[in-house]
Amino acid sequence: MNLDAILNVISAVCLIAGALLSLAAGVALLRFPDLMSRLHAATKPQSLGLLLALTGCGLRLRTGVDITTLVLVAVFQLATAPVAAHMVCRAGYRDQQVRADLLVTDDLAPVAEKLGRQRGDR
Repeated sequence: MNLDAILNVISAVCLIAGALLSLAAGVALLRFPDLMSRLHAATKPQSLGLLLALTGCGLRLRTGVDITTLVLVAVFQLATAPVAAHMVCRAGYRDQQVRADLLVTDDLAPVAEKLGRQRGDR
């Protein structure tokens, strides 16, 4: 086997693994019961799935311009997805969209009580 064939196989494995992780993230968005667990599913496996897919594309394309573009996409994805999920989750917590019975620990409860807000279960 030559180097091109090996890189194509690695590229195919990365693309398939990335697609499966993204599919798992999509299924989890439909199946998980509350906002926090859905946001976890939207950021963790989806980000890794995208990175694997970008790696597979980079191994397949192998040009400087394409790899630079793929690296920029990866950096922006890793910079924005967790921050956006964090902000949506905080807004959902403030709007009482989080089920307290599913929380193992509620680190924001003392802060919310200190500010005089009441948490209700939905």
